[in-house]
Amino acid sequence: MVTISIRPYTLRKAGAVGLVLFCLSCLSAFAQSSHYITVKSTPYDRQMTRIRPVLTSPGSHGDQSLSLGLVNSWIGNLRAIPYGFSMEWKTPEEVRTGAYADCKGKAVALYNAMLSRGADNVRLVIGKRTWTSRKTHAWLEWATSNGTYILDPTINWSAFRAERTGRSSYIPLYAYAGAQKFRAAPTAGGLFASNSNALYAGQRPASRL
Repeated sequence: MVTISIRPYTLRKAGAVGLVLFCLSCLSAFAQSSHYITVKSTPYDRQMTRIRPVLTSPGSHGDQSLSLGLVNSWIGNLRAIPYGFSMEWKTPEEVRTGAYADCKGKAVALYNAMLSRGADNVRLVIGKRTWTSRKTHAWLEWATSNGTYILDPTINWSAFRAERTGRSSYIPLYAYAGAQKFRAAPTAGGLFASNSNALYAGQRPASRL
């Protein structure tokens, strides 16, 4: 008879394996946070008071002149504005006339420009630039007949398809479209992703990551 001896995992090895599995589950949960549920309020409501009229503006209806090329031109112009963090949310006019702007100001300015051309399928998003980012970030999501685009005038010079973000970037926490407010709802790994919303809710949007 042949005896096979199996050495049990030591506590340290078991802990290491557990940590790896936990990190993988975190990454998966963040990557799956691509759906939204409507909410009545978000942790950012009070600080967004100054730009609430911009978000709820009816915009222009029936204008079909909004093209990807025009949007990329706006993104490029905003990207060229030097970055400078502001404690308060700047209005689009303040972004246009100021010497600098941060991610939330640039995102709101782009949102306003798109509404002025009739876009009704665009969201302002607050989330994580990468799943390891210590600060939150602001960008736009634009749903079109050709797919959904990520519009980030703070970091990028043009729009790109949302599916290119991979598993670990542009992770939404909250989103805003008109008077509607949303919280990112994971499609898998819901427990950790829900906890991540609570963990990052109090952070101010900033793009210096």
